[in-house]
Amino acid sequence: MLFTGAGGGTAQAARTVVGGTTGAAHASADRPSDGLGIRLLDAPVSRRKDPRARTGVVDHLNPGTTITRRFEVSNTTRRSLRVALYAAAADVENRTFAFAPERTPNELTTWTTVEPAEIDLPPHHKRTGRFTIRVPKTAWRGERYAMIWAQTGAPPDKNHNLGLLSRVGIRIYLDIGPGGEPPSDMRIEKLTPERDAAGRPRLVAQVRNTGGRALDLSGRLSLTDGPEGIRAGPYPATLGVTLKPGDTGQVVVEMGKRLPNGPWKAHLVIQSGLVKRVVSANVTFPDTGIGRSAVLLGTRHMLFPSALVALTLAVAAVVLLLLRRRRRRVNSGSA
Repeated sequence: MLFTGAGGGTAQAARTVVGGTTGAAHASADRPSDGLGIRLLDAPVSRRKDPRARTGVVDHLNPGTTITRRFEVSNTTRRSLRVALYAAAADVENRTFAFAPERTPNELTTWTTVEPAEIDLPPHHKRTGRFTIRVPKTAWRGERYAMIWAQTGAPPDKNHNLGLLSRVGIRIYLDIGPGGEPPSDMRIEKLTPERDAAGRPRLVAQVRNTGGRALDLSGRLSLTDGPEGIRAGPYPATLGVTLKPGDTGQVVVEMGKRLPNGPWKAHLVIQSGLVKRVVSANVTFPDTGIGRSAVLLGTRHMLFPSALVALTLAVAAVVLLLLRRRRRRVNSGSA
């Protein structure tokens, strides 16, 4: 079962220059904010509260399953666009979700069909397409990655030796295997205060993916109990870190150059979808270079509403069982 209106803004965008090695690419007279856009329209009801499911496919499927998703392509320019729609390979490499060039296939793209293959978009118009993923019954267990791309551009011609291709896309993280979905989890292992070459302070968090699904990490940092009791933040973490299961990477939070060294009480939140971890530590930024790693004062596993309800029911069941046992002892003693 799906819910609609899932998508946000453009999931990913890329531009490629094609053609000869000299000359000028085709110029655009549109404003910088104008262009080609794509967004996902459907997501499973079971992932209604998962922010990752609103911009990409993060499903778990059994072998032999087929799913279909709708997406919307938009043209906010002042000219008509001829747009190609297709699936292409992707992977998680060097802790980044990496796109393969052009229409490079992989196993997941051979299971995927996109309809229609091409569309004409007048200025300031939108069109709906759909993609279908048919997982073979013989598919092996594991997570696969791909992109659904919408691509437009101007090829080289007699007046331009270079052409310009623009494409925007939707990420697919598809886990295959019988039974339930592997759990997603992570652990924040270390916090290190630093100053970069320009003198800007930053806090580097070492994060390990301890679950069974890839994670797209985001986060925010708040600083309290600073010099003379001042506070600072929250500061957003630099985006773009994706971790495969078992992998370790760094999440960096950068701050303004005028921020005092401290000491500070740092409160860091790292999140991927519904998985959220919170740690606190006392940190002091160095004058230059890399400072001393902080001792973590506490780690919290945030519980979302569904998990909180499940925990409450479990506690209530234990309490009820203990009360029943107590009544049995009292009754047997008075008999």
